[in-house]
Amino acid sequence: MSVHSTSGVVAFSDTDASGRFHHTAAYRWAENTEHAFYRSVLPDVDIGRFPRRSTSATYERPLTAGDAYTVDLELDRLGNSSITYTWTVTGPAGVCVRGAHAVVHVDATGRPAPVPGALREHLAPAAGVAA
Repeated sequence: MSVHSTSGVVAFSDTDASGRFHHTAAYRWAENTEHAFYRSVLPDVDIGRFPRRSTSATYERPLTAGDAYTVDLELDRLGNSSITYTWTVTGPAGVCVRGAHAVVHVDATGRPAPVPGALREHLAPAAGVAA
């Protein structure tokens, strides 16, 4: 189930010497989509409290500067202090990247802490778990 989507256009600075988007751009776009999602649920969220635990991506089609793309962020798993997302970047010719990443919500000392209540309540139906 998609929890958030964003759209954009590949900037020249997102490309490498081949003229295609650099592999790191997809991670940036996915992270920006995730952060936009958090802000839509928790306007005062501290984005720094959700560091990455793992990431992966498979690249299927290239994008070049000027191409429009959409990032769809989906919930894969909701844990006590962690959230795992899957995501796709889709361009004019179809799916370009399939990725996943897990984040851990941490407290001010950097220790794992429960996912904030409002965020959990928003994600719980998609995860099929109780808030």
